[in-house]
Amino acid sequence: MKTFVYFLRLIRWPNLVFILLAEILFHCCIYKPLYPGSNFEVDLNFSLIALTYLFIAAAGYIINDYFDINIDQVNKPNRVVVGSHINRRWVIFWHLFFSIMGIYVSTIAFPFKQYWHIHLSNLLTIFLLWFYSTNFKKDFLVGNVVIALLTAWSIAVVYFSKFTFQQIMHPNINDVANFRFAKLMALYCAFAFILTLVREALKDMEDIEGDQKFGCRTLPIVWGLKPTKVYIGVWLVVVTAMLAIIQLYVVPFGWWYSILYCAVFIIYPLLYVLVKLKTSYVSADFKKLSLYVKIAMFSGILSMLFFYFLL
Repeated sequence: MKTFVYFLRLIRWPNLVFILLAEILFHCCIYKPLYPGSNFEVDLNFSLIALTYLFIAAAGYIINDYFDINIDQVNKPNRVVVGSHINRRWVIFWHLFFSIMGIYVSTIAFPFKQYWHIHLSNLLTIFLLWFYSTNFKKDFLVGNVVIALLTAWSIAVVYFSKFTFQQIMHPNINDVANFRFAKLMALYCAFAFILTLVREALKDMEDIEGDQKFGCRTLPIVWGLKPTKVYIGVWLVVVTAMLAIIQLYVVPFGWWYSILYCAVFIIYPLLYVLVKLKTSYVSADFKKLSLYVKIAMFSGILSMLFFYFLL
C-alpha cells in the first residue's frame, strides 16, 4: 500500500487531476454548448485524447523526478521518492510505459493521415518533457517557457483534436461557433501560459538553494531576487489587466455573477501575490505566493462552468 502511495506522489496525481478537470470542463462547458449536435464518438475521442495527455504528463513528472534526485534532496528531502521508495529502474520502466501508452491510445481514435498533427504533438511533448528534465530546466528561462507552453497545450490539444489537419489549415471563418471556440481556446491558453510563467519563477525562488548548488541558471540565480520579482510583477499586471478588460467587455451582457467570481477568486489572489511579492524573501514566502497563484489558476479553470449556461 505504501508503494502505491509513493507511486501516486511520483506521478503528481493532484496535477493530473487538475489537467483532467481543465480538459473535461473545456470539452463539456465550451465545446458541447457551441456544437450541440456532438455524438458519442466525439465524447469517446475526447476521452482518449484526455487519457493520452494524462499518460504523457505522468511520464514527464516521473522522468523529472528521476533526474532531479540530487536537487530535491536539498530543496525537499522529505519528498524524494526515486531511489528512496521506488527503485530507479522501475522509475525508468514507468516513464517508458506511460510514454508508449500515450502514443498508442491516441492512435485508436485518430487516423494518422487526418490527425498527424496530434500524433506529432504527442511525440514532441514527450521529447520536450525529457529534455526539460535533462537540460532545459537548468538553462536560463528556457525551462519556464517550455513548461508554460506545455501547460497551455494541455487545453489547446482538446481544441486541435476536434479538427482534421485540413480543417485547421482551411477553417470556415464564417462559422460563428468555430470563431468562438478558437477565441476561448486562445483566452484560456494565454491565461495558463502567463500564470505558469509566474508560478515557475516563484518556484525557482523557492528552490534557489538546491538549484544554485547544482549549477542551474534559473531566473533568481542569474538575475537575482529583485529583478525576478519585477519580472513576476510585470506578468501579474499583464494578466490582471487582461482579466479586468474582459470583465468590462461582458458588462453589457449582464454577466454579473461571472464578473464577481472573477474579481474575488481570480483577480484578488493575483493582486495579493503582487502586493506581497515585495516583502517576500525566504523560501516559505515564495511557497505561499505560489499557492495563491495555483488557486487563481484553479479558479480560472472552474470559470469554464459559466460558459455552459452563457454560450
